[in-house]
Amino acid sequence: MFGALTIFSGGSVLFGGEKAQQAAGNIVGFVLVFNFLAGFLYVLAGIGLLWRKRWASWLAAAILTATLVVFAAFGIHVLQGGTFEMRTLGAMTLRTVVWAVIAWVALN
Repeated sequence: MFGALTIFSGGSVLFGGEKAQQAAGNIVGFVLVFNFLAGFLYVLAGIGLLWRKRWASWLAAAILTATLVVFAAFGIHVLQGGTFEMRTLGAMTLRTVVWAVIAWVALN
């Protein structure tokens, strides 16, 4: 579900036209694109974890690592005075925590 919601929300802003982008506010393009694409990996990891496939544990760890890298880049963007929405900070925090827990549980 988390992956499907991520794909839907990111896709609606990316492909929903100018009105959807204006409604989203101060989007950070690279974060939006990353989250949209990562949503497909979320779905794949979820399926693999449900099937108890070992590769899914490593995919979860890779998703966490990539999320941390993008979160750090987002932090640099903010510190350099880039525009952003507070909900982006909240969403990235949530994604980091969720994938940290999923990866930890899956690998242990």
